[in-house]
Order: sequence, then structure tokens, then C-alpha cells
Amino acid sequence: MVGRRGLTGQSFYAWTIPSVSANGIRIEYLTAGDPDRPALLLVAGLGVQLTEWPEAFCAELVARGFFVIRFDNRDAGLSTIIEGGSPPDPMAVYLGDPSSVAYTLEDMADDAVGLLDALDISAAYLVGSSLGAMIAQTFAARRPDRTLGLCSISSTTGDPSVGQPTAEAFELLARPAPTTREEFVEADIVSHRVLGSPLYPSDEAEMRAETGRAYDRAFNPEGTGRQLCAIIASGARTAGLAAITAPTVVIHGSEDKLIQPSGGEATAKAIPGAELVMIEGMGHDFPPGVWFAVLDAIDAISGE
Repeated sequence: MVGRRGLTGQSFYAWTIPSVSANGIRIEYLTAGDPDRPALLLVAGLGVQLTEWPEAFCAELVARGFFVIRFDNRDAGLSTIIEGGSPPDPMAVYLGDPSSVAYTLEDMADDAVGLLDALDISAAYLVGSSLGAMIAQTFAARRPDRTLGLCSISSTTGDPSVGQPTAEAFELLARPAPTTREEFVEADIVSHRVLGSPLYPSDEAEMRAETGRAYDRAFNPEGTGRQLCAIIASGARTAGLAAITAPTVVIHGSEDKLIQPSGGEATAKAIPGAELVMIEGMGHDFPPGVWFAVLDAIDAISGE
């Protein structure tokens, strides 16, 4: 395992872990805090890199006593990009043709288990947003022995009767993928205008700079398509969520247009003992104005 120092002085590490394929999966990750403190795994959303978890948010988690781990899911950032096979076709998968499905949410959850194995961590708190929450839910349902607690943010159960996007949000999913840095940045701004939090506006110039940095770090639109195929192919998790035994909080924005609030409500209903925290004015993003509500919810499930 080889480390390198980042600009913040924190350590970046990368390693190879076994996967369901013969080629293996390489996971890029970043840790912060005292390794002797309870581990907390941050699981990123669709096409999102580990750098999208804000430094200040992670610093607050460390201050609250957690050993924080961020990582790039497969097909995002600097982790393994899945090559070969058919180009991803989410609409075909939705219509019943699985030929372009390269992996499932279960495989992505197994990657997260492998990450804990590589770090010699027996169990962790799981905090995921959107796709990341779907992965975290799957992890918690399949590996209760490795799950200390679960915080599911802006997500759903996979049941097509709940949490569906509005027509406006669906149009964003259906548009062609950007091919240049300029297109990538502009597409992100357009998405945020639709999906962002009405009560927690973001600075557009800052967003453009952050999105440009994300493009410069890694750009893999086909990987995002494969991740979307994994979501669709994995189907409903409602029955499986009943197996989650860890303390759970479900957080959702009242103004979420990509995964409407019924998705969060169904998630909380499916997980025994889960608490639902509906944040007024929050969309499908993670603005600073909601951080402390999320942090306090994590504290509640950890007993900190």
C-alpha cells in the first residue's frame, strides 16, 4: 500500500482489491482523523468523485470523533474504469435488456467491504448520498456485522412506485453526455438550476470552479452510464432493507426533484426503527446550510 501527501497534508492511498472479475478493482481513497476512532465511510453518488464531499464537512466529522474515509466508486474518479462490453444503455436496461449491465449495486457494495478489509477495519458507520446511499443500504442489509450505523441521504428503495424524478429532472438524465470541459461545467450548472436547493442557493462562480477541478481530476461519462445501469438492473431493495439492524437515519430534501421525497419516506418505512429527517427547502444537492442537520443526525445514530 503506497501513500502520497495531498496539498492539505492528509494522506491519499490507493490499492488493488479482488473483485468478481479476474482483473480486480483499484479503489482510490482519502482518510482523515485518528484511525483509532470509529470509522465513517462516505459513499459518493452517481458519477461523483470523493472530492465532492466538502473538506469542511469532513473536518467537522473528524472534530466530532470519527475516522473519515472517502473513496471513488468503481467507474468514477481515479478508481478502476470498467472497460469492454457493450456501451451503457440505461433505457434498454429499463425496458428489460440487461446486455449493457457491467455490474450491480451488490458489486459496488462489495467494493466498499473490500476497502474496509484493506484498511483492517472491522465495521464502520456508512453515510451515502443518492447512488451512494443505495450502495450503503445494500452494504448494511448484506453485512450487518460490518455496519455500525447508516445515514441514507437523498435516496430511495429502488421501488419504481416511489422516488421517481419529475419530468424536468428526467430530461436532465436523458440528455447527451458532455464531451468537453466547457460542456461538462455548463451541464453541471444547468443541472443545479433544476435540482439545487431553493432555500440554500450556491455561488455559481464557485460551482464552475469546483466542477472544472472535478473534470481535470477525472472525466468518465461512460462510467456514469454504467453506474446508472447498475441502479436500474439492481431493482427494488425494499424487502432486503428489512434486514438492516444498525441504527439508521434517512435524510431527504422536501424540494428534491431527482429523487422525490416519497423515496426517502419509503426508505425510512422499509428499515426497522429508521428515523426520517425531512429538510425543508433542500433539493438534490448538499449545500452548507444543511450540513449541521446531517452532522447532528449522524451523531444521533452513533451516540456521540
